[in-house]
Amino acid sequence: MTSAGSAEVVRVTGQGAGPQAARLLHRAREARLAGERTPAVPRAEIDASWDRAVRCGVDPDQSPESELLEADEIEHRRHSTALGELMPLLRAGLASIADAARQIMVVTDAEGRVLWRQGNAGVLRRAHDICLEEGAAWSEAATGTNAIGTALVDRVPVQVHSAEHFIRALHQWTCAAAPVRDPRDGRLLGIVDISGPASTFHPATLALVDSVARLAEGELRSRHLAEIERLRSVAAPILCRVGGRALAVDAHGRLAAVTGMAPVDRLPLPKSLRPGRVWLPSLGMCQVDPLPGGWLVRVGEGPAEDVPRRVVLDLSRPRTPAVHLTGPLGNRTQRLSPRHAELLFALAAHREGRTAAELARDLFGDAGRTVTVRAEISRLRRRLAEVLAHRPYRFADGVGVEVVHPDHGADLLPHSMAPVVAEARRAARAT
Repeated sequence: MTSAGSAEVVRVTGQGAGPQAARLLHRAREARLAGERTPAVPRAEIDASWDRAVRCGVDPDQSPESELLEADEIEHRRHSTALGELMPLLRAGLASIADAARQIMVVTDAEGRVLWRQGNAGVLRRAHDICLEEGAAWSEAATGTNAIGTALVDRVPVQVHSAEHFIRALHQWTCAAAPVRDPRDGRLLGIVDISGPASTFHPATLALVDSVARLAEGELRSRHLAEIERLRSVAAPILCRVGGRALAVDAHGRLAAVTGMAPVDRLPLPKSLRPGRVWLPSLGMCQVDPLPGGWLVRVGEGPAEDVPRRVVLDLSRPRTPAVHLTGPLGNRTQRLSPRHAELLFALAAHREGRTAAELARDLFGDAGRTVTVRAEISRLRRRLAEVLAHRPYRFADGVGVEVVHPDHGADLLPHSMAPVVAEARRAARAT
């Protein structure tokens, strides 16, 4: 397809183009690479992307290969992004359609690194030839003009077809990508993409990808509202007790509850917020204490009451492990999953602290499973931030810890295969 942009310039698109328009697009690209002027130019967004690729020194004849991330780094990134929570929705909305259309769905992080891909088995094999695989880099700086990289730069949905790609090795491919943002703060989370052989191009693909990306953002928004509601239910009785001016906010500073002052939509928080006395520019000196899923901020308060922080890890009932917490914000009890019970037991057995590798040995007998340990610790700290510290992982200074064992040593987390638990059971039997 071609369109007249002025009396001297013809805009050429490779999308659904016939042979003549395709030839014009190839000529426009070759002229750009040679530094020559031509009346035929690509679409404005492709034109700008070609310019960026030239400035970045991308070789049009290079292979799209890149150094892949290690498997544990891929897992770490998967666990560190909200996109992981959205994968069931993305698979339901795109993966099956991509499979039927001889294409694949690709999901990247905000750097353009591929974290997930799924779709037609034959296309997945072909994608290996262009390094469109997990851990690969698909930013413009790495692979020139492509839907993923260009959507990262422009922050809008983009479709790139055939010779619109800067690298010649990608001319037999077509792709459509859309950005996914965190509705809480507008931060870019990553890119959702559909890619396949150029013969599978369809003009509606971009609208499909964009609509699923918007659905994903809506799902994040709904989950966030549910999290705020849970935080509000926890914070409301606490705010009734503390009096004065106080707010309960989530980890991003979004308001869940307030007393004694006018509500705000969002409270700006430092990137590394910790419990204690903290100066907040919008409020002045505040006392900050952790809540499950957020923070309690008391404005103009002195140090928290001198109430000891205490943890009682109750493993007396084999099937219902729990943790009882005592601190400045009152008392509460939480049920524990088997994995979190194992983690807290390991930390209680090693009050000096454990590295991720040491905890991996404690839980799995394999020091290499640090990604799983970090992910589980991250989930646990969302619930117990006031009593857990890191670097190394440990119970925070000043926290009293007690472990309540079952009457019989063999009943200590009886279904656990963790070495640290198995060793404790053996020691109990020997006494």
